[in-house]
Amino acid sequence: MVRIIATLLEKELGQPVNVVNRTGGSGVVGHAAIAQAAPDGYTLGIITAEICMLHWQGLTEVTYRNYTPLALMNNDPPGIQVASNARYQNIRELAEAVKASRPGQMKASGTGQGGIWHLALAGWLMALGLPAAHVRWVPSNGAAPAMQDLVAGGLDFTTNSVVEARAMLDAGRARSLAVMANERLGAFPNIPTLKEAMGVEYATGAWRGIAGPANLPAEVRTVMNAALGRVFRSEEYVNFMNQRGFGLTYEDADGFGRYMAAADTSLGDAMKAAGLARS
Repeated sequence: MVRIIATLLEKELGQPVNVVNRTGGSGVVGHAAIAQAAPDGYTLGIITAEICMLHWQGLTEVTYRNYTPLALMNNDPPGIQVASNARYQNIRELAEAVKASRPGQMKASGTGQGGIWHLALAGWLMALGLPAAHVRWVPSNGAAPAMQDLVAGGLDFTTNSVVEARAMLDAGRARSLAVMANERLGAFPNIPTLKEAMGVEYATGAWRGIAGPANLPAEVRTVMNAALGRVFRSEEYVNFMNQRGFGLTYEDADGFGRYMAAADTSLGDAMKAAGLARS
């Protein structure tokens, strides 16, 4: 996603934009590189939902406050998937089964321990009035192996993005019962939201936005915010995202700042309730 943004920014700004991968530390290395860069506008980065999780886990002292937000460009909310032969025909039936189960009796997965999809499960359980750890989380190396485990019968359900589940859904081996979003997904219009399907007000997701280090000059912030807005509305970006099923969610600089603040609170609450927070 950030590569198509970089390509389109080159057209908007008339300047080369290079993408550099900084992996490691569950995202700490890349996020820290952005926060520690000179605030001159020449080093920006993609900020993900993990920035509102890493400090709660005690992995870094860097938080969303260490950045100048520029624009939120995407959000991929999780779906709740079951195997195609599962007895649950809708999310209400699954929720009732979860409520009736003993603590730890049912199993779910979608990513590693403490990852964004684990917190999505914790948040949904809390919205149902259950302890965050009522369903046992089975750590996996991502959504793909979790979906494989689901269709093989090793899990009761998964909580991961519908995009990641798409191959199994298209193959008829799994069904998505609901999405944890405020609105239905454009690429998956037949999947209801939790609010539609069972009246539960809960939404979360793996979001991504562009930011720079703290104290970016106001002129840089203004120029980049405007350019990123044009990128988001461009036909190239919209087509790129829709073809891949990625969620098109936009907030300008001020809105992105508020969005991160709210996410930091909600994800922190979920991590504390699930016993995953260290700070």
